[in-house]
Amino acid sequence: MAKTLKRSAAFVALGRALTAGARGGPGLGTRLAALPRMIKATASGEYDGGMRLALMTAATIYVVSPLDFVPEMFLAVFGLVDDLVMVTWLAGSVLGETERFLVWEARRKATIPGTVLS
Repeated sequence: MAKTLKRSAAFVALGRALTAGARGGPGLGTRLAALPRMIKATASGEYDGGMRLALMTAATIYVVSPLDFVPEMFLAVFGLVDDLVMVTWLAGSVLGETERFLVWEARRKATIPGTVLS
């Protein structure tokens, strides 16, 4: 019963992320489209997401790495648990960081460039 509740809660959370745009928040498509801009702004030094992007990149490499298939072959289901934890963390990190970036980007667009005179 508890596993069913956890699974349904995960689907509800995903559904909310997918429909966030309809409620006024950034939708999943908007967040994914922000990723290249976020990477570019981080690489140019404008945005402070360097360490977070590095951790997300490392998590992605870990999940898709062919070396990670070795534990799954020998440990079966238990070998998939680390992948599940990593994918869950990665999804939450991407959603959180893209939302943070979109807020930063909106504030930046609202700022008028210039110099402050005293």
